[in-house]
Amino acid sequence: MSEQEIEKAIQDKGLNAPRLTPERIDKVIESAEYYVFGGVLTVCCLTLQNGFRVTGESSCASPENFDEEIGIKISYKNARDKVWMLEGYLLKERLHEQKANKPSQGGK
Repeated sequence: MSEQEIEKAIQDKGLNAPRLTPERIDKVIESAEYYVFGGVLTVCCLTLQNGFRVTGESSCASPENFDEEIGIKISYKNARDKVWMLEGYLLKERLHEQKANKPSQGGK
């Protein structure tokens, strides 16, 4: 399933608890830089809004198969997947803090 198909399925089912969206992930990415090494390795470095940097890599076994455009797409996706993990952790931490700071219901 593509990211867009997953998002549509979530929306169609009315799942509206706090969660991440592809738009949120795109919003926190400020810029992308690409580096190619040895004609087989592409590294994508994403800089997030807060200045944190995340990398993703793409490599091929045979230099004859190297294609810069494909390497850029794969390395970007791999870096962006890491942003999903970081943002997921951050959201879960915020939800945990909200729950911990919420006054208890039904005291004595």
